[in-house]
Amino acid sequence: MQTQSSLHRLHHGRLRIWILAFAPILSLVLLWTWLRRPNSLLLDQYFSTDGKGADDGSINNVKPKPIPEMDEILVILKTGVTESLSKVPVHLETTLSSIPHFVVFSDYEEEIAGIRTHDVLRGIDEATKRKVPEFELYNRIREHGRDALTPADYGDDSNGPWGRQNNPGWRLDKWKFLPMIPAALDYKPDAKWFVFMEADSYIFWPNLVEWLSQLNHEQDWYLGFPMQIGNTIFAYGGSGFVVSNPAMRKTAQYVEEQPQTEIDNYTATQWAGDCVLGKMFRDAGVGLHWSWPMFQDSRLWEMDYFATIGGRRAWCYPVVSYHHMQPDDIRGLYEFESEWFKSTNHLFRATRAQNCYYSATCSTVSSYRTSSLCAMDGTTPPTTPSPTKRARRSYLLLKSAATYVPITRAVFHIGIVKMTRIVMSHRPSKGEQQPRA
Repeated sequence: MQTQSSLHRLHHGRLRIWILAFAPILSLVLLWTWLRRPNSLLLDQYFSTDGKGADDGSINNVKPKPIPEMDEILVILKTGVTESLSKVPVHLETTLSSIPHFVVFSDYEEEIAGIRTHDVLRGIDEATKRKVPEFELYNRIREHGRDALTPADYGDDSNGPWGRQNNPGWRLDKWKFLPMIPAALDYKPDAKWFVFMEADSYIFWPNLVEWLSQLNHEQDWYLGFPMQIGNTIFAYGGSGFVVSNPAMRKTAQYVEEQPQTEIDNYTATQWAGDCVLGKMFRDAGVGLHWSWPMFQDSRLWEMDYFATIGGRRAWCYPVVSYHHMQPDDIRGLYEFESEWFKSTNHLFRATRAQNCYYSATCSTVSSYRTSSLCAMDGTTPPTTPSPTKRARRSYLLLKSAATYVPITRAVFHIGIVKMTRIVMSHRPSKGEQQPRA
């Protein structure tokens, strides 16, 4: 009798294990089926295909449609002569290809892929340009053009405690921030929002538009990733930042009322132009609205998705921007974003209750269809499985479930380990791109 009771308990225990094992998988299958329903509103609004599909991962197979709300926004891309030819074209192909209103501000006026760059330093006092050593590069290329560039002008691009001080183009860059404010207002004075980005920034426009739709554009807004130098808290330029029209006008008027020599002398003593701009915003009465973790200061595989600052957990907020993105990174993320919005119409979207989540896991393995799987702890898997139909379904299934990670995170991570042999750590690392089949 005791033996029968033991066998019964053993059988019951095994049944519970099977139920616990398959219930999450069944739930994810049902979720995937539901999310694949037709009439994706955001899809119709943002992306269309040419009917050839996107299995080859080509950017040309994705034709982005303008987001209607972007018509009220001016996007400002800041660059410089030493980087513009290598970094601007990819944005014209990807992040800016569906933007109705954008302008490229630089330290050198030229045409790149049919787009004219604007010399935003043109209006700075000539005496300052002659006196300040940082303008040596500017004066030389203004007189002789690109032919005057030397290998030393590209300099050491390594980043130190005070930025890339060995790079002449980077040292000149700090002078662009203040002139960008009146120049942007002149370019589109009726814009409700002004979005500033750099050549190594990546911005998710649907997320940004959804977020801004919850804010009153008639109020003073200065949004960005918070940084501090001395007693000045400012929006980090590399992460991108957003300013409302009233805040732009208030700050532009304040700067115009100050003696130009004082502004130039202050800028000359600083090493970060975004800090100079942040001080002008503060002095004009426009404080920074801390916008972490929507704005990020690093690449997606470098950030800590489980970090918590001020009660906010990065895992639980939709991403708006990444920084330090190289052209290949931008292309890869753009392809992922395109694929995501083709099959999903709401998982990235920000809401007042912050109930929409961006999954670092999915974005890191997003190129699974065309690249090898990467171990998130930085190691290389012993084998690289071929992208079988089952593996593809597993990846798509997990990707679709990203929004529910806070509820079933343990199951989600176990599923990744079992289905795709990926090991999670707090800091995902980038995998190696493999040749396309």
